[in-house]
Amino acid sequence: MDRAQKSEVVAALHEVFSNTGVIVVAHYSGLSVSEMTDLRRRAREAGAQVKVAKNRLAKLALEGTEVDGIAELFAGPTCITYSDDPVAAPKVAVNFAKENENLVILGGTMGATALDPNGVKSLASLPSLDELRGKLVGLLQAPAGKIAQVVSAPAGQLARVISAKASQGEAA
Repeated sequence: MDRAQKSEVVAALHEVFSNTGVIVVAHYSGLSVSEMTDLRRRAREAGAQVKVAKNRLAKLALEGTEVDGIAELFAGPTCITYSDDPVAAPKVAVNFAKENENLVILGGTMGATALDPNGVKSLASLPSLDELRGKLVGLLQAPAGKIAQVVSAPAGQLARVISAKASQGEAA
């Protein structure tokens, strides 16, 4: 890699570190190419991305960002998983780490807050934004459905009374 390419990588990583909602740092030593491809595919499906960068370039990219506290995590073969959704990247990384012991989560950040491995796992256990939106829509629709049931109940009772009276008249 020449200097121009290195400066492009540093600039791209600086952009990621500055503008991304959540970042997960992990060791990937021992993962095969197919396993790494599978991790990237899962991340893409969840709305996250996975990058492998040289530690020195990542540390340079961290300088001047609010997440520069995670610089000590960049030692050894590290990769980052990141997303704007605060749950997508941790969920992908933690689920993949459960299936592959070669992916070891070191920590990460959410905004300016540094996270240890347990913090990343806690984030992964939260529902995603889409799940929360679905629950919110369900909660908002529930009262309307109950109001419709209450309003229609007297009409239904009246119809049953009239039907019962009509059937009594036919029986006599």
